[in-house]
Amino acid sequence: MTISFQDWLSENGMEIFATRLREAREARKMTQARLADLLAVNRRVYNRWERGSSVPQLDTVVKIAQALQMSIDALVGLEEPKAPKIHNPKLQALYEQIDSLSDEDQQALIVLMDSLVTRTKMAKLIVGQQ
Repeated sequence: MTISFQDWLSENGMEIFATRLREAREARKMTQARLADLLAVNRRVYNRWERGSSVPQLDTVVKIAQALQMSIDALVGLEEPKAPKIHNPKLQALYEQIDSLSDEDQQALIVLMDSLVTRTKMAKLIVGQQ
């Protein structure tokens, strides 16, 4: 017996798919409307996918994976999603070495990065109030 992709996904991982879809879209700072437009689908249809109340066709899942720069396996829950690519090559090279740092150095890096992000957010807030 052959099972369709939609039936398989409905039985095995619609909730995982919906969660991964939302998380990947948000990680790339895309709105539902923007991704729906990129995929040339109705925004309501897209919203149902993220809520887990509907399943896209396989060819659409391929397009979604391409748009979100992730594998289909990660999107449907067969493997863990990889971290989004860092576009700055120097930062990407440093990122790939983080696991080689001691726990203490990793904690220091977290504090430093958190401080930089907070500073940037505060600067944007101040500029926005002027």
